[in-house]
Amino acid sequence: MRILITGGAGFIGSHLAEAYLEKGDEVYIIDDLSTGSLSNINALRENKRFRDRFFIKTDTIFNHDVMVELTGICDVVFHLAAAVGVRYILNNPLESIRTNIRGTEKVLELCAKFKKKVLITSSSEVYGKHTHAPLIETDNIIYGPSSNSRWSYAASKLMDEFMALAYFRTKGLRVIIARLFNTIGPRQTGAYGMVVPRFVAQALKNEPLTVYGDGTQTRTFTYVKDVVRAMTGLMESDVAVGEVFNVGGTEEITMLDLAKKIIRETGSDSDIELVSYDEAFEKNFEDMQRRVPGIKKIKRAIGFQPETDLDAILRRVIAYMKINHKIANPKQT
Repeated sequence: MRILITGGAGFIGSHLAEAYLEKGDEVYIIDDLSTGSLSNINALRENKRFRDRFFIKTDTIFNHDVMVELTGICDVVFHLAAAVGVRYILNNPLESIRTNIRGTEKVLELCAKFKKKVLITSSSEVYGKHTHAPLIETDNIIYGPSSNSRWSYAASKLMDEFMALAYFRTKGLRVIIARLFNTIGPRQTGAYGMVVPRFVAQALKNEPLTVYGDGTQTRTFTYVKDVVRAMTGLMESDVAVGEVFNVGGTEEITMLDLAKKIIRETGSDSDIELVSYDEAFEKNFEDMQRRVPGIKKIKRAIGFQPETDLDAILRRVIAYMKINHKIANPKQT
């Protein structure tokens, strides 16, 4: 089978590419490297087993001719190309909206033209300001005002979902929507505001772990290989077509407790420093206080259940960052 992954040089995209290459499939990726990196896929490029089955196009999904060719030759499409990370979105609001909405529209248009099954990656951000748990796919949406750019990402991803479902209903496009909840693991960078690699890097350097707000906000985290397993399972499922699925973990943890756990796992002497949202981002920034997925729907559809607990994930992230980013705890060198 031939697989097209937009944003394939990104954190999740690179793991998805690896999974399909290991299965013996041909993998085609397109990435403009705005947030992805060739370093994520270097090992795949250099692997002799994959050389004849791995194809990389460094370009934008807005290049019509390139996307026509790639979509035409592939059997299924995973659309991961998007603006990601709170900090990146706040710093690039117009480009983020354009990439998320117009980019997804381009992918859906071509998949409909060539009748290709497509999985659209959405985000837990679409739920907005809910504080109840668990969040389920049929929950109402609650956002803040448009004057607060924090919500532009959530709104753009929700519009992606509306477009995808409209293509399903009006054109019969075989589309699946996966709402991802805080995916973490090796290869993720903290450059765009991702909390776990940021905390780990600070801990390994014995620097203060900067926790935003009062640290009582909670998240659940999902190991990237579990997410890949969910995405490939959804793509292979007929009952998933035309549906929206949460993909997430089950261990809820506060940001303060996450920081303490990472300090313990790294053996760091770091302290924890609380930083106000206004200082970290912008005035009147709003955060989600709680984000816990209900995963009954995806479990019923494909039997998905996360297999990797948070402690195991953190150990793998720490080991990866020590080796690949050459970060070592000063007291251990």
